[in-house]
Amino acid sequence: MQQQQRPTNSRNQITLRGSTKIIVEFFEYCINSLLFQRGLYAPEYFKMTKKYGLNMLVTNDPEVKSHMREILKQVEAWLMACKVEKLILAIKSKETMTVLERWQFDIHNTKDLSSNFSATTTTSTDPFSRPLAGQESISTTATSSLSSPSKPKPEKTEKEIQTEIQAILRQITASVSFLPMLDEKCTWTILCQTEKDAEVPATWSDADPHLVHNAEQVKLRSFSTNLHKIDALVAYRLNDDL
Repeated sequence: MQQQQRPTNSRNQITLRGSTKIIVEFFEYCINSLLFQRGLYAPEYFKMTKKYGLNMLVTNDPEVKSHMREILKQVEAWLMACKVEKLILAIKSKETMTVLERWQFDIHNTKDLSSNFSATTTTSTDPFSRPLAGQESISTTATSSLSSPSKPKPEKTEKEIQTEIQAILRQITASVSFLPMLDEKCTWTILCQTEKDAEVPATWSDADPHLVHNAEQVKLRSFSTNLHKIDALVAYRLNDDL
């Protein structure tokens, strides 16, 4: 990879492709961490690696790795086209398909002055989950401000971005302390909310938003590149007998 150095400024400009790579890589390690932390697979299906200055656990199961690779490849394409608004990891009861946890990551284009858009939620078709029928449509209108422009923020360095990612991954790991135990067999699915005109492969299907009934929500940390900001929150189901 070629990189131009500017001696008068140690902060290198992050391109759309570079920002996309950072976000997709974050999703890869974040999803792997959640699959381990929430006990979706036994510990022997994971191996330890070093990333973001942390010891991270990633799956060593070929089928899961292949499935995740296909998901993230499509997420990368939507990010490059500025067509994705949210990525959601839904954890469901394998027996009843009830959504027990919903990890939502909102994707904001911080330098995109987009106009009106409508969005649909799609889910990957995979052997680990069953896509549900339905479609969520969202419309929003961007408003402009007539106030005087503020002084632009300095470009972030990759080190600063990785420090923010490290903080959110630490928080996700710590979340096990307050989340209810998943004491039944569970499955998982990935959903993406995209703009309505986004190209959707046949392996993805329209889906409902997989909301959690009787949910408690916790807002998590965020991180940003110079082009994107990722906000995170988790919604989890409270015990019915509480």
